[in-house]
Formats: sequence, C-alpha cells, structure tokens
Amino acid sequence: MASSVVEGDKYRSYLSGDDEKNTEWRYGAPPNYDVVNKLFEEGRTKIWPAGSLEEKVQNLVKTWEMEIFHKTNPNEYKSLDPKKYTFSLNGRKPINFGQLRQLGGGYNPLMLTSLPEKLRVYNPADETAQTSHLAFTTAFPRGFALEILHVYTGPPVIVYKFRHWGFVEGPFKGHAPTGEMVEFFGMAVFELDEHMKIVKVEFFYDRGELLGGLLKGTAMDGPAIEASSSCPVLRSTG
Repeated sequence: MASSVVEGDKYRSYLSGDDEKNTEWRYGAPPNYDVVNKLFEEGRTKIWPAGSLEEKVQNLVKTWEMEIFHKTNPNEYKSLDPKKYTFSLNGRKPINFGQLRQLGGGYNPLMLTSLPEKLRVYNPADETAQTSHLAFTTAFPRGFALEILHVYTGPPVIVYKFRHWGFVEGPFKGHAPTGEMVEFFGMAVFELDEHMKIVKVEFFYDRGELLGGLLKGTAMDGPAIEASSSCPVLRSTG
C-alpha cells in the first residue's frame, strides 16, 4: 500500500521538504516509491558511489520522472523549467511543455510512434494520463525500475545510457501476465540551463522491446480493468 506521508527518498531528492507540503499531487498524495526502490536495489547491475556524477544523474532523472508523472502544477516543478522545456523521442521534432500536456501526460509522450493507428497495440492518442498510468502500473505491480548504466558527459549537457525493467505480474491491454522480466535499454540527452533546470530532453530507444514483453501473455476475454485515481497503485511507480 502507498503511504500518504513521505519522509524522504534517497533516489529522488525533491520528494520531501517543507515546500512540498502544499504540492498539487495528481493522485491526491505524494507517491511512495518503497516497492520500486526494493526492485531497483535487488536488480541493479551497478552501485554508484555517493556524490559521483552517475549517482547525481540517476537522482536527477528519477526526480524528473517523478515530477512529470505526479505533479499537476508546472510552477511546482524543481527539476525542469516548463517555459523552456522541450521533449523529443527517437529524433522526432521537439514538442514543448504545453504540447506534452495535450498528449495527456503519463507514459504517452514516451510511447509515441509513427505506426498507422490500426497497428498500434498501445495508442497514445487513445490514452489519458490516468489510463496510461493504470495500464503500466497494473502490468508492473512491483514498479518499473530505472537504472543509469553509464554517463558519457556531465552538465550542462548530460548524455547517458539507461536500463528500464519490471516483472509482468498483471495484465496489459487484454494480455495475461507472464511473470517474466521485461527490460529495454536506451540513450538520453538532458540539457540544463544556468540554474541547473532541465530545458531539453531527448530519448532514443525501441518501444517494441517493452511492448513485445508486455504482449507475450495469452489474450484474455472480459472487460478491461478499471480503477479510480484514489487507487494506491497509481501513486507508487517510477
């Protein structure tokens, strides 16, 4: 169960503090990352020394992900500047913060594709922030862990290689869970301004590596799973 009180998170430096007491959280309370932190600690392949560039980048990326998924008021973001911010996936034309919000948020910007709509097993155009979040948190009840594998350059332009993984222990888009681990690898570029705020993000990865594992289970019959935004599962991902 997710707790409504967060004392702090060693992997996300901006998740606690007096200035977070009045934060507008998407699901009514701050997220609790205890479950996915456990998955991360059990499955990571590298342990970065405290204070190292890699450890700092890992904290920044996890904090950015937390704010993008869980904070609704752009003025409360600490990791990025929404007025300057742009996002690009696999070489596509960058989109600004307003355009990102029009996509619905959640996993939608990270799952953009040029495939014809009839061939999209996951179609960002049909998803909201809540439905996309629910789809992935249902499939990965222990969370979807992120590990920084290598940092090639430091601020103001950070280039790094990452690994994302989780265990498919819940259904996804009508497919039964397999219990197997799904993982994919990619590269990312984060550009920071003079205030150390993220102003540009570029991701490069094959979303098929993720979806292939999620759709490996047998097709299921019956209605789709539904849940309200008060569901504690929705508050404990990343």
